[in-house]
Amino acid sequence: MPAAADANALGRYLRVRRALARPDAAGVPGQGNRRVPGLRREEVAFLAGVSSDYYVRLEQGRDRHPSDQVLLAIARALQLDEDATAYLLQLAKPPGPRSKRTRRPEKVSDGIRTLISSWPLTPAYVHGTYMDILAANTLAIALCPFSTPGRNAILDAFTEPEMRELRPDWDAMTARAVPHLRSIAGADTDDPRLVELVGELSLRSERFRTLWARQDVRHKTTGTSLFNHPQVGPLELNYEKLLISGSDMQALVTYHAQPGSDSEERLRLLDSITTTDPDTRTATTSPPTHANPGPLDGSSLGAATSF
Repeated sequence: MPAAADANALGRYLRVRRALARPDAAGVPGQGNRRVPGLRREEVAFLAGVSSDYYVRLEQGRDRHPSDQVLLAIARALQLDEDATAYLLQLAKPPGPRSKRTRRPEKVSDGIRTLISSWPLTPAYVHGTYMDILAANTLAIALCPFSTPGRNAILDAFTEPEMRELRPDWDAMTARAVPHLRSIAGADTDDPRLVELVGELSLRSERFRTLWARQDVRHKTTGTSLFNHPQVGPLELNYEKLLISGSDMQALVTYHAQPGSDSEERLRLLDSITTTDPDTRTATTSPPTHANPGPLDGSSLGAATSF
């Protein structure tokens, strides 16, 4: 995904989203004889109040910087939600100069490490901009061994067979992960780390290729995750994700069970197992120990997304 190959990112996004738009939801009559899915170019142009020729120029990349007013009208025609509309506006902005400096490894502050280590019943970890695990507490690793610092959460989600057994909601989880990756990447799709990650995922996972081609964009800060843990059984946990202010998109992810639920009791059991088993008492908040290059460094809390 080099910059040259991404020269018409706006046009490609419009084509993909037009194919996914529902004509009936847009109020387009005559649904019986459609040869292709989605809306036709002239239908999008009519709904957006622009000429068909102008809309064709946008898709072909002959006009790459339309006004926000035009883009918002097109977003309504394509039935884009708030996240997708923001991404569309971002794609149309002129690219800024890319920094030539070498990106430093991401680091987690001692305060955040101490904080997550002090939570006995709250699995918690920190990931970087492109989902590299930077720090984790003992319970997070006991819940999911792939939360070990040095691994990459989205790469493991799609390529590790054990994840399908651990996560009974694997289909829903992976369907959330890809729109999230695109949302944090934004329009900077030629970032070297993103190119590397998307390239490896595309080679190793057909499901990732299919989901990435949809160009869905989605921020999600809270939700429910399901686990089928080999030692304690099924857990239904709520996740929250908080951006760490002063960092380059580092996020603190936490899981918690409903008070008094079976999942809470199973978390307590898992904690007792990790407390008594010396093999699980490792330096869980240590820096990454194997290669997963990540972006910049950082550190206190604002709001963000997870899967």
